[in-house]
Amino acid sequence: MPCADSGLLVELSDMDEVLALYAHLEEDLPDGVVDMIPAATTLLLTIDRSVTDVESLARQVRSIEIGTHHRATTGEIEVPVVYDGEDLAEVARLTGLDERAVIEAHTGTPWTVAFCGFAPGFGYMVGGDERLQVPRRDNPRTRVPRGSVAIAGEFASIYPRESPGGWQLIGRTALEVWDIDREPPALLVPGTVVRYVEVTV
Repeated sequence: MPCADSGLLVELSDMDEVLALYAHLEEDLPDGVVDMIPAATTLLLTIDRSVTDVESLARQVRSIEIGTHHRATTGEIEVPVVYDGEDLAEVARLTGLDERAVIEAHTGTPWTVAFCGFAPGFGYMVGGDERLQVPRRDNPRTRVPRGSVAIAGEFASIYPRESPGGWQLIGRTALEVWDIDREPPALLVPGTVVRYVEVTV
């Protein structure tokens, strides 16, 4: 669908299709596409109208067989985590695991940043251990500390700065995931593979 006067919003059936299309376009970017923003079931393509137009790009995108493409990765990082989050015991209760098993599940499987949102630098990561799928808190916090490592639903993430939030907090990291003086400022960009590593204080 056209989006404003210089964008194409592609609706897909699920996040896997979004990531597959994103990966394909990363490898073979159509002329005139200047930015891509993935979300849970959509991919927004921004174009330079002096190079192409929305209708031409839409025809190109429709011709792509996204089922034949795999997720592209844009690098891999390790995130050191102290697992002392306020909700660790609650996550253990919700999952039926003990706290040690929650930590092992969180660190035992690599996660991949699917898209970013909520706040600058907040990467929605997928692909972790399915046993860790827990609901958001019934009562969101008015203040979540910067660097909080959290899970909710099928996602994991790291709060890039102090903010309100309703995810389950299981740990914290000193890693700066958002730094305005870095290029790019966001450490967690779509396609990044993230491995959580347990550390002590």
